[in-house]
Amino acid sequence: MNKKNSRRQFFKKASLLSLSTLPLSVLAQTNLGEQDTKLKVICVGGHPDDPESGCGGTLAKLSSNGNDVKVLYLTRGEAGIEGKSNSEAATIRTKEAEAACAVLNVQHSFLGQVDGNTMVNNEWIGRMTEFMENEKPDLVFTQWPIDSHRDHQAASILTIQAGLRTKQKFQIYFYEVCAGEQTMTFHPTDYVDISNEQEIKRKALFCHLSQDPAGIYACGHESMEKFRGMEAGVSAAEAFIKLNGKNSPSSIL
Repeated sequence: MNKKNSRRQFFKKASLLSLSTLPLSVLAQTNLGEQDTKLKVICVGGHPDDPESGCGGTLAKLSSNGNDVKVLYLTRGEAGIEGKSNSEAATIRTKEAEAACAVLNVQHSFLGQVDGNTMVNNEWIGRMTEFMENEKPDLVFTQWPIDSHRDHQAASILTIQAGLRTKQKFQIYFYEVCAGEQTMTFHPTDYVDISNEQEIKRKALFCHLSQDPAGIYACGHESMEKFRGMEAGVSAAEAFIKLNGKNSPSSIL
C-alpha cells in the first residue's frame, strides 16, 4: 500500500471515531499515540505567539508523538513592540518565535507579510497555495476567521483559499485565541487533551517576552484551557472547529 492510500484510509477510519469524548476526529488516535501513519502538520498564525497561545499544547503533543510539525507565521510581528521600528521589532520577535518553536520541538517558516498591513489578494493566495503545495500537509491548523484582528482574519482566509486550490487536499481545523476579546462566536467541534502539555505550552509562550506573556494568559488563555478541559472531561484542553462542507478542503476524506 502506498503512503497516499494509507493516509487516506487513516483519515476515513479516524472520521468514524466516537465524538463522545475528546472528539478531535482526525487526531483522536494521535491523542492516544495509536496512529500508525505519521502526519505532516502545519499551523498558520498571523503573528509570532498566535500558534503558541492558540494550540501550543496540541502542537507539542503532535511533535512528541513523532509527527512532522511546522508553524507558519504570516508576519514577523513588525508592529508589535511600542517604540521600536518595524525592522527592530521583526528582529526581536523572530528570535522569540525561534525560541518558542524550539521549546515545542517544531519547525517554523515566515510567509513574508507585514504586521498590521496584511493582505488577502490573488498574489498572497498564490503564495500560501505554493507553500502548502511544497509542504504537502495532511492537517492544517489556522486562526478562526471571525476575529477582531484583521491579521488573524487574513491568516485564516489565505489558509482556506489555499486549501481549496491545492492538489493534495488537507483537513483544516480552526483554533481560538483570547476568546471573546479576539476570537468571537467560537463553538468547538473538537478538543485535544493538553493536561500533560500545559507547562511546555506556557514555557513556549513565555519566550515571547516582548508581548507580555503573563498578560496574554491573563486575557483568558489559562481559563480557556480549564473551561475547554471541563467541556471535554479532562483538566485542560484546547478547542477547535473542524472545517466541513461539500466545497471544503476536507471533502475528499
